[in-house]
Amino acid sequence: MTTVKSNGTASLDRSLREPGTRFKDRQIEMAHGAGGKASRRLIEGLFAPLLFPSSSEPLGDAATVSLNGASIAITTDSFVVKPLQFPGGSIGELAVNGTVNDLAVSGAVAESLVATFILEAGLPTPVLEAEVRAMAAAAQRAGVAIVAGDTKVVEHGKADSMYITTAGIGRPIPGLNMRAATVRPGDKVLLSGPVGDHGVTVLLARGELDLAAEISSDTRSVLPLVQALSKAAATGVRWMRDPTRGGVATALNELARDCDLCINVWEDRVPVRDAVRGACELLGLDPLHIANEGQFLAIIAPDCAEAALQAMHKTPGGEESVVIGEVREEPRGAVLGVTGYGGTRIIDMLVGDPLPRIC
Repeated sequence: MTTVKSNGTASLDRSLREPGTRFKDRQIEMAHGAGGKASRRLIEGLFAPLLFPSSSEPLGDAATVSLNGASIAITTDSFVVKPLQFPGGSIGELAVNGTVNDLAVSGAVAESLVATFILEAGLPTPVLEAEVRAMAAAAQRAGVAIVAGDTKVVEHGKADSMYITTAGIGRPIPGLNMRAATVRPGDKVLLSGPVGDHGVTVLLARGELDLAAEISSDTRSVLPLVQALSKAAATGVRWMRDPTRGGVATALNELARDCDLCINVWEDRVPVRDAVRGACELLGLDPLHIANEGQFLAIIAPDCAEAALQAMHKTPGGEESVVIGEVREEPRGAVLGVTGYGGTRIIDMLVGDPLPRIC
């Protein structure tokens, strides 16, 4: 029901308040969009029970639907990065690559994209044109067509210059049947390359910190790497995810919960560039929590792991791929970091909102 406060304003006091929902936070905070624990509470406690009440599978980056007997993968994403341009990329390029990648790690090749632009009044035309050109170039590189779109303009000061929302459809890659439920003890954790480049690049590009580093965003399409992996080890690919918001730690924690197994991460094998590691040490951040826009994780059956790794190494952009861990039975639902000295620590998913908007 609706209750009325003493000042006469109405507040929604449903037991989110209604049967079937578990979300108890009183209001939405920035942390709810950071990809960590707060995001999961929002999705599982409010969105999932009301919007996907009949779904028995964990929610992922894309969904597969059947239309007249044909399987189609579909995804959607929104991009609110600030600044709009940063070393190695921009919001326009990010919007295409992010959508293509969500489909790729869900086992599909992007075919068509639609885009919506939310523009702030006063946005200089050259800035908008630069991002439209960036989107067109990224789409051409990724081999996907942008087929439709929409534009809205809001008052000055209401949209951080520009927001972009995309939706993409794709065709499933034959032979891939990936679900968290198929993950087994002994499976290997494969990472496509160094972590943290994108998040640290955007953080430094804001100019709010007295830090400088030679680092660029890793934004790119990972589809060629996913295709190489599928050809080398299709039946052995159990699960994939691109570790964007919340980073590698959050993605693996979600998997550990969904498959009810333990993910061991050999921390000295996780590739991190010196500039990223240095910035994280100065700022008190864990590189495993930093967002990436051009890397992905894959769980591979042990008998296919070597072939998968070799295929990645032979594909441009996959030269730094590495196996960083394996799946164990215990402790269930946890991610354990194993140090080079044999010690262990619990690697939790991201808590709070330690970084600015990065995707």
